[in-house]
Amino acid sequence: MANRSKAKPRSGCPVSLSLERFGDRWSLLVIRDLMVRGYRTFKEFQEAGEGIATNILADRLRNLEAAGIVSAEKAGDDGRRVHYRLTEKGIDLAPVLLELLMWGAKHEGAGASCAAILKMEKKRVQIVAEARRRWKERDSTPLIPGPRRERSGKDSAIGNGFWRGDAKARNPQRTKSPKEGWTARRVKR
Repeated sequence: MANRSKAKPRSGCPVSLSLERFGDRWSLLVIRDLMVRGYRTFKEFQEAGEGIATNILADRLRNLEAAGIVSAEKAGDDGRRVHYRLTEKGIDLAPVLLELLMWGAKHEGAGASCAAILKMEKKRVQIVAEARRRWKERDSTPLIPGPRRERSGKDSAIGNGFWRGDAKARNPQRTKSPKEGWTARRVKR
């Protein structure tokens, strides 16, 4: 695949220009893993469970670096290892990624509970601020619990209670009210 960061833009449309930089499936998943899961190494990206081939991953990391969205730094403990990090341009994608996450959970049956989706919708500003804080402080604690949490035992930076919701919304099922949109209700077992 040609290096997309040097290709001539299709148009001057901001959406088209943005998609040329990070609009393929793999680039967005790498950005997600950096921002949300706290991944930093090639191995962590490859073991994220998405099934990305090593040559595709290497190409996407190169393209994201060339576009100024990701930077590569030598690991302090081992100069042979590289740690990837979002740049300021990359962390500015936090609101976009959050909206994609909520849209996918709401409309594509991603398996996220309604309580979690409702909490994200209500706390957009706080979630984006937390992502930016973690980036500034180089905190790689996962923002949203995911596969890394199970593997490492690390807790989410936002905290357990943030994503679980209150006791009444622990077992949600999707329902849709015409006036309110998606809501969560407790399912009796």
